[in-house]
Amino acid sequence: MKYKDYYKVLGVDKNATQAQIKKAYRSLALKYHPDKNPDDNKAEESFKAVNEANEVLSDSKRREQYDKIGESWEKHDGNYGGDNFGEGTKKRERQYTGFDEENQNEFSDFFDHFFSGRTRSYGNENKRNSSSNFSGSTLETEIEISLEEAYYGSSRIIHLEHERLRVTTKPGSFEGQLLNIKGKGGKGSSVELNGDLLVRIKVRLSNEYLRKGDDIFMSHKIDFFEAILGGEIFVNTLSGKLKIKVSESTQNEKTIRLKGKGMPIYGKINEFGDLYIQLKVNLPERLTESQRNLFQSLKQLYKTEM
Repeated sequence: MKYKDYYKVLGVDKNATQAQIKKAYRSLALKYHPDKNPDDNKAEESFKAVNEANEVLSDSKRREQYDKIGESWEKHDGNYGGDNFGEGTKKRERQYTGFDEENQNEFSDFFDHFFSGRTRSYGNENKRNSSSNFSGSTLETEIEISLEEAYYGSSRIIHLEHERLRVTTKPGSFEGQLLNIKGKGGKGSSVELNGDLLVRIKVRLSNEYLRKGDDIFMSHKIDFFEAILGGEIFVNTLSGKLKIKVSESTQNEKTIRLKGKGMPIYGKINEFGDLYIQLKVNLPERLTESQRNLFQSLKQLYKTEM
């Protein structure tokens, strides 16, 4: 089992901030995404590696564990992981989605040794009938993904009693979504009677973006002169850096709508919600005497020409 340098995978320094890690992940996930690299096995492997690195480094607890382990990981034993599942804010109608098992595409052995998921059983116990046939129970587990991973798609490994399954989330996955994996729940008297595994998706809240359905809301600061004179600005969004035109005399908290720049619409190809950017005018905190005199002159000129 080989040590995985997740910092190297993302191309960031070990002292990188969460913002730098997030930026690197977005860039690489976009570069290697399977939809942009069809039938490219190398790109697919890179995409998986990037997701694996992001899953550890974007989580403060996992990153701390990983940093402690370091290249001396062979001296450690046991499981350092276990998923912590955050709470979301938006509930949507329960949706069941088909799943194709991909045992050949697991996370690395290094990741699996220290970080794992967990499942729980719920509902009725195995039911037996008069002919001694019985159905397996339904199992449920939860996986947590970031908003960025909900945008680009991601993957997680779920550990069952006798096997490991990779669960792949598609672009546009949402809070509370249930993926139904047929036959991977409790064991029945035959394969046909095995129970199902339900995988509930949790999407971590973002400090930068607010998701409402398939739309994204965010704010962006502009300076006083951009608000007065207008011009072009660059805004960091989930889909990358965008150039936005600011109109002359833009008022504080004006909202710009960018059609088709929101979240991917789940299950639909090349369909997206909208992005709403609220502009926050950042006024100067202090003025020099010469600047104050200029503003006084401008004020008088403005009143005269009204």
